[in-house]
Amino acid sequence: MIKTIFGFLAAAVISLSAYALTAKDQAIVDRIGHTASVCVAGDPCAGTGGAAAVTVASAARAGDAVYNAGCAACHASGAAGAPKTGDAAAWSARVDQGVDTLVSHAYNGYNAMPAKGLCADCSEDEIRNAVDYMLSQL
Repeated sequence: MIKTIFGFLAAAVISLSAYALTAKDQAIVDRIGHTASVCVAGDPCAGTGGAAAVTVASAARAGDAVYNAGCAACHASGAAGAPKTGDAAAWSARVDQGVDTLVSHAYNGYNAMPAKGLCADCSEDEIRNAVDYMLSQL
């Protein structure tokens, strides 16, 4: 009988210590988990005592900025067969395909060109701005 009671108490202590550890872990997760979260207007957390609602508005980066940050790495030197910026002869066959095709190739990747020219955070509008910028240099 004493062994049964002792076993029961041991099981209860183990269960409670596991619960306390879980609660402690949850407290840590709650404390550090929200540091990188943002509550945007329209999200369920807005107006519920969570993080303050934030409206994020950003305009697409200008073509020259996108070009200088990424595209120039290949298009300034002609690396990997990229047509050099300003070389009308190298661009002529590409321009004949139309701007929408050029933007699609730049955004999705084409032949040796990686998708978005490795600009992982570029929107399609920003890629279009960069293509327009390169075409304006012809």
